[in-house]
Formats: sequence, structure tokens, C-alpha cells
Amino acid sequence: MSKDLSNYRKKYSKGKLIENIIPKNPIDLFLNWFNDVEQNKSEQEPNIMSISTVDENKMPRSRIVLLKKFSKSGFVFFTNYNSRKGLNINLNSNVCLSFYWPNFERQVIVNGKATKISETDSVEYFDSRPKGSKISAIISNQSKVIESRDLLDKKFSELLKSGIPLNKPDHWGGYLVKPTEIEFWQGRENRLHDRIIYKNDDKDWKFYRLSP
Repeated sequence: MSKDLSNYRKKYSKGKLIENIIPKNPIDLFLNWFNDVEQNKSEQEPNIMSISTVDENKMPRSRIVLLKKFSKSGFVFFTNYNSRKGLNINLNSNVCLSFYWPNFERQVIVNGKATKISETDSVEYFDSRPKGSKISAIISNQSKVIESRDLLDKKFSELLKSGIPLNKPDHWGGYLVKPTEIEFWQGRENRLHDRIIYKNDDKDWKFYRLSP
């Protein structure tokens, strides 16, 4: 069985990247783009991103997570430290983040190193989460094989009814991805897309135009 997708084509014409008007710091440009998406409300979850890691056999793996904070320091997300992604990061802290906002014909790719944020910051965020999300984080042995969905639902129900304080578990918390490279992609006519890459030399950011 096969399916030919060669006739799926889209014209890109919604924006451009011009060197003399883009910010010198890529986080400022990311903020501008994120604000565009957020204010337009055309993307249901503008903070969706993929994160790619590499395991002990050098096999890459990507999955979708939610960006929860960003600043000049980097990009923050939360997860189970014992999950597959957490174990991968423990072995190799080099990761790649990717954002795609199709309604704006924009993509951002971030390469950098992931490190755990402070316990204080992780607790602060955990305490702000809905009750159900806290319970799920506590009971989930993420990425491990489980007997059944029923068992998971039973654990959830038991903890929900128990009245036990829902404190952040040790196996759960945040990562900060400190970027070393950030590429911005803007769709353009005739597939002559704009690609601007920012590189950090430990002193300052410099940007370059890449061929589409």
C-alpha cells in the first residue's frame, strides 16, 4: 500500500525576514513572533514545541511538549525526570527544540543544552498546576510499561479521594534549554524561504542568512 502526497502544495506569502530590521538578540525576535501568534489566536496552543533527544545508542527521538517560560536565559519546560526524555538528557544534554506556526508560515529551531532548573522554581510551578495534573505527575511512572489503563485510573481515583497533600514528587521538575543556535524560518514565494540563524559565541549573538 502507498499514498502519493506529491500534489500537496502550499503558497507562502505572509511575511519576510530583513536583516536591517530584525533584533540583534534572537529572544527578542522569538518574543515578537510568539506575541503575533498569541494575539492572533489562530493557533490553539502557541506554546507547543517538539523536543529531540538522543539515547545511549545514538538514536534520536522527538516528542511534543509545552513551553512554559522563556527569557534571555533560555526556554523552560517540565517533565518527569525518569521519562525517556529525562534519561536521554541525563546522558546527553544537547537537545533541539522546534516550533511551527502554520498560520503564520513560521518555524523556529533551537539548539542548546538542557539543565535542571532550581527545586524552588519547580515546586512553584507544580503548586500552580490543576489538581488533576498534580495527581497525574505523582502516579505516572512515565515511559514505563504498565499493566492496563484501568490500573492507572484506579491509582488516580485513590489519590484523588485520599486527601493526601499533593506535593511535587522528586522525579518531576523543569529543564532550562540554554540556546547556542536559533534559526528562524519564514515561508516565502516560490520556495525561496527566508532563513536567519543566530549563533552565540559565548560573548554575543551574531546572525547570518542561510540559503533556503
